[in-house]
Amino acid sequence: MARSLYEWLWQHEFWLPPGITWEDMQESEDTRYPKPRDLLLSIPFALILVVIRCAFERAIALPLSTKLGVRDKQRPKVQPNPVLETFYSTCRKNPGEGELLSLAKQCDLPVRKVEKWFRRRRNMDRPSLTKKFSEACWRFTFYIISFFTGLAVLYNKPWLWDHRECWTGYPQQPLQPSLFWYYMLELSFYWSLVFTLPFDVKRKDFKEQIVHHAATIFLISFSYCANYIRIGTLVMVIHDASDCFLEPTKIFNYMKWKKTCDSLFMIFSAVFLISRLVIYPYTVLYNTYYYSMEIFQPFFGYYFVNVLLIILQLLHVFWSCLIIHMVYKFILQGTMEKDMRSDTEESDKDEERNKIREKEKNGTTYFSKVTSNGYIQRNGSEPLDNRAHLAKSHAKER
Repeated sequence: MARSLYEWLWQHEFWLPPGITWEDMQESEDTRYPKPRDLLLSIPFALILVVIRCAFERAIALPLSTKLGVRDKQRPKVQPNPVLETFYSTCRKNPGEGELLSLAKQCDLPVRKVEKWFRRRRNMDRPSLTKKFSEACWRFTFYIISFFTGLAVLYNKPWLWDHRECWTGYPQQPLQPSLFWYYMLELSFYWSLVFTLPFDVKRKDFKEQIVHHAATIFLISFSYCANYIRIGTLVMVIHDASDCFLEPTKIFNYMKWKKTCDSLFMIFSAVFLISRLVIYPYTVLYNTYYYSMEIFQPFFGYYFVNVLLIILQLLHVFWSCLIIHMVYKFILQGTMEKDMRSDTEESDKDEERNKIREKEKNGTTYFSKVTSNGYIQRNGSEPLDNRAHLAKSHAKER
């Protein structure tokens, strides 16, 4: 059964262009081709990266955050309450009005105290500022290393400058050691992100991040097995370019260096939009879809790799919409809006502001109710009924 599945999975029709078989991909002393078993090395490498990350965050990032003045907010702790804690952990973290009333009756507490308990309990689960800072420092360090590693590996490769060279001699393109280690570095990093996903800072685009990581791992793995390594290296370099500016933007935001943060954000936005919406479609999508057809006819691997690349492009469009919205707000307001993907911390003051806004929105209704009862109090004046009564008594006295 397992052997039949293995033979079906590795049919050359799936992985290689028409007219090419696995016998044509036999290695020699001077020529080495990618092997699927090589990808297994990325798992232990990913675990090593996780260990390096933990050591980096504790030994470098956390002390650095203290020196740069990054401080965690003092969050008030909630009083132990088994009923509310059970509801919080098993049902919902943000109960509705009916649920709040029911919980308040069960605990014999005012509704406002129950609301405050849930608000503070949610804040306790939110990541601290130093955790966000440490995570951004680690990613910035890796993206800088991977981006310049990619440039060092590719600067003398012909396909970096002439994209048609991605398909010259395909699929019989020998695997160079530098390309192998570059692939292992990138694949191991994305596996490490998957391993630490439950512990990392969760943002509003958490589901999109999962799709992105899965598509990236599948794309890197499939491109390696099918020897799409040349086009794969271009994809990785293009993605790392904008990420090098995103993480320092977060770092300066946590440090509250607003002007530096705003400047880096504008640079990041320009690099992201140009690299993901202009360079990527032309250098990768058009190249893979059109130029490759000059060398071979379509086959399963051709369609599959194009689907994965299009999924990445759709994610680029999604994130580009968020970035463009933030840039628009920045131009109007003159300062950068908070990261739309972040889960902001709630406070008691925020609740009071929201209630005041609700009262202001309902001001017309409130005003009509007041006037119907004969009460128009403005600038501390007395009610109409009182003033009328005083006027009548004064007339009688006269």
